[in-house]
This record gives sequence, C-alpha cells and structure tokens, in this order.
Amino acid sequence: MFASIGTALLTEGASLISQSLISSFDYPPPSGQPFPVGVPAFLLQDYREAWSIINLSPKSSATLARRCLQAMIRDFCGIRERTLYQEIATLEKRLADDSLPKGVEPETIEAMRAVKDIGNIGAHMTEVDGTIVDVEPHEAETLLGLIEMLFSDWYVAREKRQARLDAIQQLAASKKEPQLPKGA
Repeated sequence: MFASIGTALLTEGASLISQSLISSFDYPPPSGQPFPVGVPAFLLQDYREAWSIINLSPKSSATLARRCLQAMIRDFCGIRERTLYQEIATLEKRLADDSLPKGVEPETIEAMRAVKDIGNIGAHMTEVDGTIVDVEPHEAETLLGLIEMLFSDWYVAREKRQARLDAIQQLAASKKEPQLPKGA
C-alpha cells in the first residue's frame, strides 16, 4: 500500500516538475533558410537542429555544422575518407586534377577547413595558452552561413540546372516534326 502511494506521489511530482521545466524552458524554434529543392532531408535535419540550438549551445551548433559539412562532402562530392581532414585533402587533390563536381569552387575549400576546425573546438575541449577556447553564437552562425551557401551552390543549383535542361529537352521533343505515314 505504501509503495503504491509513494509511486503515485513520485509520478505526480515528476510530472509537475517536467511540466514546469517544459513551460519555463523556451526551446528556440528552428530557423535558418528554407531549402525546399534539392537538399537531402538528412542534411536539412542537422542544419535545422544546428540553428535551433545556436543560442543554447553554440559549441553543439558548430559541431552539427561540421557534421553537416562532412555529410555534404560525402554525398555531393562522393568522397569518403576516415576523417574530415582527409576528405578536405582529397577535395584539394581533385581540385588539382580538375575533377571536382560542378559547383565546388576552390575558394570554399579553405572555408571548409575553418568549419572543421571550429566544429572540432565544439566537439573537443581545446586550450590556447591554458585558456579553454569556446564557440560563440555569432561564430556558429557564420559556419551555418557557409552550409547555406553550399546548399545553394551545390544542391539547389544542380536541381535548378537539371530542371532547365529537362525543360529544354521536352521543348525540343515537342517541336520535332511528327512522323507522317508513308504515302501521305
């Protein structure tokens, strides 16, 4: 009998505490730019989550931006190495070989390295001169700006380009002279 009363009180107390925490905790709504065309859902999930926690945990936001970048390199560029550092190095080699996919520009590779470095600070405690380095919200926002640019330059541009090419092919097919039967 006492166990059931204690359990009921504990359950009721926990429920009140969770309701109180939920109502007082203003979880930031997802933000960032909408990307309805061409960007894979698994990338958008990390992107939106990074934006949703940017003020609550800039380190986590930067880490998610880094994760998103690595997934983009693997998905869009077809490069899969053991580490993001190695994947960026492979991008540089492919730049030298002139074998990068359309939309991958040389000037973004150095920025990718910065996302990797700052994302590493978010994921691993880093010290400079005995001081722990932290990630600020505006820094995480800058990293997410690169992710947005790459979404536009890589995925959205590829999708729009393909749609334009498909429209041209359909137009050309519709304008071809119909085949008349022999003897007509």
